[in-house]
Amino acid sequence: MASTIVRTPDRRGPFVMTDPYIEAVELAAAIRRKEVNPVEVADGYLARMDELDPELNAFCHRDDEAVRKAAAAAADAVVRAASAEGLPPFLGVPLPVKDLLDVAGWPTTYGSAGAGRAPAAASDPVVQRFVDAGFVLLGKTTTSEFGAVPFTESETLGISRNPWAPDRTPGGSSSGAGVAVAAGMAPIAHAEDGGGSIRIPASCNGLVGLKPTRGRISGASVLVEGLATSGVVTRSVADTAAALDVLARHDPATWWSQPTPAGSFAALAAAEPPAGLRIGVLTDSPVEGIPVDPACVAAVDLALRALEAAGHHVVDTRLPLPPTEELVAAFTAIWNTAAAGVPLAHPDRIEPHNRALREAAQSVDSWTYGQAVQRTQQLSRRIVEGFVAGFDLLVTPTMACLPPLVGSFGTGTEENPLRPLLNSYPMGVFTSVFNVTGQPAISVPLHHDEATGLPVGVQLVAAPWREDLLLQAARTLELAHPWVGRRPSVRAR
Repeated sequence: MASTIVRTPDRRGPFVMTDPYIEAVELAAAIRRKEVNPVEVADGYLARMDELDPELNAFCHRDDEAVRKAAAAAADAVVRAASAEGLPPFLGVPLPVKDLLDVAGWPTTYGSAGAGRAPAAASDPVVQRFVDAGFVLLGKTTTSEFGAVPFTESETLGISRNPWAPDRTPGGSSSGAGVAVAAGMAPIAHAEDGGGSIRIPASCNGLVGLKPTRGRISGASVLVEGLATSGVVTRSVADTAAALDVLARHDPATWWSQPTPAGSFAALAAAEPPAGLRIGVLTDSPVEGIPVDPACVAAVDLALRALEAAGHHVVDTRLPLPPTEELVAAFTAIWNTAAAGVPLAHPDRIEPHNRALREAAQSVDSWTYGQAVQRTQQLSRRIVEGFVAGFDLLVTPTMACLPPLVGSFGTGTEENPLRPLLNSYPMGVFTSVFNVTGQPAISVPLHHDEATGLPVGVQLVAAPWREDLLLQAARTLELAHPWVGRRPSVRAR
């Protein structure tokens, strides 16, 4: 992508950024070259947040003074540096954090009226890695309560809206992260994924979203038996790969932490994938009875044609999925406990669907839960063994539907408090399988629906620890059908 940094003719000194949609790696390089001042960058994004966020609702916590202070420190570091080589890779680049992780000095609401509002004493290790890489923490973004559903529509944090069509959901649970990047309120954003919460907002908002392999990125604790992991949403494969280099660091104090990779994901992403990859296809819903929108199937067809044109081969092998009832039962037994570690000041204030999940989890004895965990691992082994034997990459729709209308998830809530979760199944039916297996999976914004103009994501899945292959294939699609320049016509109202 060509540079979006220009000199302002009526002033001396640094250059200024004119395009809020600049890629994070490009912005970082411009800062290191002293072509743009981090304070100006921060002010530009803060001003855009002032303009757009009242309608879109991406941010739930702002501390503009802290943002400007961190940006000023980054600017001073650039001036003092003997050379750009020793500077952190993302020095001065703004990045918001999803409001499920602690940031020292800021409250963590978990999207819930039941959580306290006291400032966190220390930052989560994931957040600290962002800080160590030079990112300027831009604020905290909206999420559904405890990240339990793939949309944000709550009394606590309000309704987050899709920049491509504000009457549609931006997905979730990393709702604000997707909105912020898609609307140009941030160049990159932290996100988390326990059932699709990186990939779903990536699909809804026309972004790139990678869920890494289980254990690739470690946080303060292992969440929901390793189903959940942190990551980012971005506009490009290059940004996603460079962020993975920041986050994929060995943490000897946590469980399931992979050693720091020897090579660079950024370099691997720019390389050509091996020739003649075996490409599997899954366009039928893994959960029986859920229809798949033709636009989502069309997106897969577009991806397959591009991969075949690059010399890869589609194979007929099917993914060995277990019966629907087994897979759903194994997943939900664990998923019901997703909020178990959240400190609640007011348990009576949590939303009805999370109250129902909490009650369901509390009704299961530890022996039964242990059996469910073992059964999940057995099902996962069956899927992964069949995957590795059958193909190198699997292509699926990211979602089985287009981004639903805001307000559509509550249908039937009066009879069943779990209806918001059940109504959102079409959004997560293709993504959640690979939280169970722990495989890396990425959503790329390959397609737009002709009738609505809405983005439609395609999901690529690889074998465990093969993020390199995943990024290379995603880059192949990015070159075949460039998407970085696609932007919603968002404006303040």
